[in-house]
Order: sequence, then structure tokens, then C-alpha cells
Amino acid sequence: MTHYREKLENQQIWIYVFALLLGAILGLVSEHLAAYFAVAISPLIAILMYGMFAQIPFLKLREALSNSKFIVTLLLGNFIAVPLVVWVLITLFPQPTPILLGVCLVLLTPCIDYVIVFTQLGKGNEKLMLAATPILFVVQLLLLPLYLWLFIGEEMMGIVHVQPFAEAFLLLIVVPLIVAITTQLWANKNTLGAKVLGSTAWLPVPFMAFVLIAVVASQIGQVYREFDQIIAVLPIYVLFLMITPIVARLIVAFVKLDVGAGRALVFSMGTRNSLVVLPLALALPNEWATIAAAIIVTQTIVELVGELIYIKLVPKWILKDKGESV
Repeated sequence: MTHYREKLENQQIWIYVFALLLGAILGLVSEHLAAYFAVAISPLIAILMYGMFAQIPFLKLREALSNSKFIVTLLLGNFIAVPLVVWVLITLFPQPTPILLGVCLVLLTPCIDYVIVFTQLGKGNEKLMLAATPILFVVQLLLLPLYLWLFIGEEMMGIVHVQPFAEAFLLLIVVPLIVAITTQLWANKNTLGAKVLGSTAWLPVPFMAFVLIAVVASQIGQVYREFDQIIAVLPIYVLFLMITPIVARLIVAFVKLDVGAGRALVFSMGTRNSLVVLPLALALPNEWATIAAAIIVTQTIVELVGELIYIKLVPKWILKDKGESV
């Protein structure tokens, strides 16, 4: 069975490409079908995260948390370097305020969910990313209003609601994490538990594909309708994906992170909180919610394509371990 799972993992990039295309087709064919997929996004992400968390040996997390060098570097990369990159990009490509809000919401918030999956797929240290998740969440929650005020203006103060953000973190991170730890404790005491834990290794690849299908299918129609406005932000998103790995690589060299931690930094700086901040956009005033949500979903689609490239480029070119087969 392990052999078949490895074959599945080896074909994961093509599986994800197919998922993106299938999601786009399904979403454009039927708006009613798209609505069902929208409801499925959060449960699918929760199952995906459970499968990912279940593979991580939590007894070693204390060691990951003790890596203060990585934590500090991660915070500097995501909350100083990335905002500077975003500021340069929105200066070069100015946007109307509602569109700019969507861009800032998504690009100023580092991912706290599937970045762990992509870090693992890109042969980075996913345990470090998992350990850093609560820290990233709290810091972005505190700093997002400040960044929106700096980048957009005082009209942003009080517009962004915290509750949807906190609820997403609880449902997509905390609950799957608790269930995964419970499964591991069960596996240590019971043969059936060990079998269940072993079966969770099959979850990440198919459920990542399901998440991609659901996200794209549920939102592709909205993106299509707003395409005239959305096309103006595509250079920002593409350049962001191109620039952040370079900046991250320079930071890694400067602070001398090891390869696994360095790859985790690359994925964290390049992967944004699109799926989690979408409820924030939908909580905006009606006249802003539609366009901001479309802008965020566009970033999701662009980023997912970029992540498929990252998975190959990060271990093979950006941060290659000479003793590692890639």
C-alpha cells in the first residue's frame, strides 16, 4: 500500500493541474453547482489539515518551537519584507480603493493552513511551519489593521471584522489539530488507532485536489464577471510570486538558516491567507464585498498555479540540498 501511495504522491502536480481545470469547468457550467462547492470549502480544508497534522510527530514540536532563529526570521520576512514588496507593487500598479483593499487583505496576511502542506511537498521543514502557525495568526491579526491604515488610509479602521478571521482559524487549524493529536494518542495505545493513523497518510494529496476543485469551482464565475477589473491586479500577483522567493533566499543566506527552515521561509513568504481572509472580504460593506472577494479569489487561483511551480523549483533550484535527491 505504501508503494501505491508513493506513486500517487509522485503524480501530485498533475493531479492538482487537473483539479484546477476541472474546478474551472464545473464552476462555469453551473452557478448552482458552484454554490454547493462554496459550502464544501471549509470542511475540505479541515480534513486536509487533519491529514497533514496527523503525519507530524508532535513530540518533536518542542524542538521546532525552540528554534527562535527561524521564528524571528519568519516574522521579519512576513511582516517587514513582504509588506515592503507589497508597497512597491501597489505603488507601481495603483488600484481603486475597493480593489486595493482586496489586494492588501490577501497579500499582507501569511498563510496559516495549506502552507504547511506545500512546505512538506516542497521538502521544507513543515514542523517549523506548524509550530509557527499560532504566532503568525496572532501577529497578522494585530498588524493587519495597521497595515491597511498605512497602505489605504483611515477609512479602513473598523471596516475589517475580526470574528470571521478567528472562526476560520478555530475551524481550519485548531479543531483538525486536536483531532490529529487525539488520533496519535489513540495510535500509541491501540492497534486499530495505529491503523487509522496510518490511513491518514492517504489524505493530503486527494484532499488538496478536492480543495482546489471546490475553491475554483465556487468562485470562477465571480472572477469571470469581474474580469475587466481583475486583470489589472494580475501583474501584482505574478510579480509577488516571483519576487518573494528571491527576497526569502537573500534572507536565508543572511541569517544562515538550514535548508529545511529556509524552504519553509520561502513557502511562508510566498503563500498568502487567501482562503482564510475570504470571509473577511465577504464581511465588508455590500458595495465593497463583491469586488474584494473576487480580487482575493483571483489571487487564490494565481497562487495555486504558482505553488505547483514552487514545489519543483524550491528544492531543485532556489534552495537545493546537495545531498538530497530531487
